[in-house]
Amino acid sequence: MSKITIQRLNPMHAEAYRAMMLEAYEHHPDAFLSSTSERAVLPLSWWQKRLDDNPEANEMVFGVLDEQGRLCGVAGLSVGAREKEAHKATLFGMYVPSACRGRGIGAHLVQAVLDEARDRQVLLVQLTVTRGNAAAERLYAAQGFQVFGVEPMGLRLGEHFWDKVHMWRALQSPSNKEFWGEK
Repeated sequence: MSKITIQRLNPMHAEAYRAMMLEAYEHHPDAFLSSTSERAVLPLSWWQKRLDDNPEANEMVFGVLDEQGRLCGVAGLSVGAREKEAHKATLFGMYVPSACRGRGIGAHLVQAVLDEARDRQVLLVQLTVTRGNAAAERLYAAQGFQVFGVEPMGLRLGEHFWDKVHMWRALQSPSNKEFWGEK
């Protein structure tokens, strides 16, 4: 595999990130809840805000850059903003364009997201994947994610519906004994 760099994206990456995500929504509409039409009209400032590089931001996006500095994949992490949900986070917006697949980029992105979640003392990370997206399900399972439910008709495109598979992965164990049934 050629040399890649993984980094947290910042507002300077907004144009490349926007282009990549619009491609994702266009080519894989059943994989994302967002659509090309609703996101294409958003101003560049919306995309820049999504890439807020404030260390305290609850949402962040990681990107893989190739040797020429081109974006080759992205994955986001959203940490619970409210006190009672700050122990969990969601992996979102994972996409690797077809030209970049087969190089382990997806696994590197998932690992970057999990590392950031650990650094923030998150106990578990959740995600959803469209049922039938076997490659994504295999990737997440290989990274330790387990299915905990299926949302029937979780996504609608015209007259067609897709189920969303909910997965989770523990990063650390809760310290309270009651969680484990101990006294």
